[in-house]
Amino acid sequence: MDMTDTPAIPGPKPRPRATTGHVAGGSATTRILRGAERTDPAFLIAWQKLVEGAAEPNPFFEPWFLTASLNHLDPNNTHTLLTHWSQEQLTGLMPLAQPTRYYGYPMPHLATWLHTNAFCGVPLVRSGYEQQFWRDALHHLDRNSRRALFLHCAQLPADGPVNRALDTVLARTKRRAVTVDTAQRAMLSSQLSPQEYLKQNLSSKRRKELRRQRKRLEEAGALSFERCDDGSGIDQWIADFLALEASGWKGDARSALGCDARTQAFFTHALNRAARFGRLERLTLRLDGTPIAMLANFLAPPGLFGFKTAFDERYARFSPGLLLQLENLDLLTRPGIDWADSCAVQGHSMIERIWSEKRRVISRNIALGGPIARAGFRLLSAYETRAGSGS
Repeated sequence: MDMTDTPAIPGPKPRPRATTGHVAGGSATTRILRGAERTDPAFLIAWQKLVEGAAEPNPFFEPWFLTASLNHLDPNNTHTLLTHWSQEQLTGLMPLAQPTRYYGYPMPHLATWLHTNAFCGVPLVRSGYEQQFWRDALHHLDRNSRRALFLHCAQLPADGPVNRALDTVLARTKRRAVTVDTAQRAMLSSQLSPQEYLKQNLSSKRRKELRRQRKRLEEAGALSFERCDDGSGIDQWIADFLALEASGWKGDARSALGCDARTQAFFTHALNRAARFGRLERLTLRLDGTPIAMLANFLAPPGLFGFKTAFDERYARFSPGLLLQLENLDLLTRPGIDWADSCAVQGHSMIERIWSEKRRVISRNIALGGPIARAGFRLLSAYETRAGSGS
């Protein structure tokens, strides 16, 4: 049993090396947490309070998800948590990695830690502290970056309050930064009803075809749909999902979650914890009781994030994954959810058929260190921009 499964008992907060600044109403401190410090019970309480007051939701940096990630995908405890505190209140959190290579070249830098199954990199920042977080965090990293030339911040929602605050801090401090990647991924955000939304985004011919495909499935057996937002039957659901995903092309490519013991353990841990904290919604389309399409969403009011989906490729001609997404349009009527991020790659052939809104997500490199390091970063950013990989 790990510490996240034990009762949270208040105790002394960890006190690693820190830098201190000043904000309105008191002092602010930036601390780097390592190893067991990341799961100290008192810290977990503060972390959860930060989630509840965050300016921008990010389930991938909430305690239940990030702790599962660290436990199973960081076995050597190499990653750290940059934390920002104001008067002993946790006001910001960002997981950090220290890569030694950048696009194959030996180039030490710091980076927001995102593994291949995490799809949003915006730090958790308490509302009202966005600019203070970035100012103090970057100042701390300047003094403790060692040989790192820059901080790589991946998958930031470009139009969110945290990235806007970063823009303000960069402008005020004249710190150089470059955008190295931009993507537009499918998003659901509308005042329309599910029926009106579908009519707006799919032609009558395509809607008719989907009705035909559903009818053919119903002729093949008993077709049923389930939606669950609690922990009932979670273990069997996880086992069914892993088996369904592994049965298709991801299994053939050895990229399915169940193909690696670490990612399977991470997925199992994360979904169990998400269900326990009321952050998980599971959708299942069944034929004669057997899952043929499954979807896991993470609830992060006022948003929702699509996490993982799988379908039985033997029924591909009936579009079971798309039929399940039609059921998912009920998100438009769900209280407390104003928008949904698909977390899908730009140009995704299925979700972009029906979700017409876009969320712009960017990755940025930000200069760190003293004059010599910043001169090196200036040369690097000039090269990336000239090569057409930045903007």
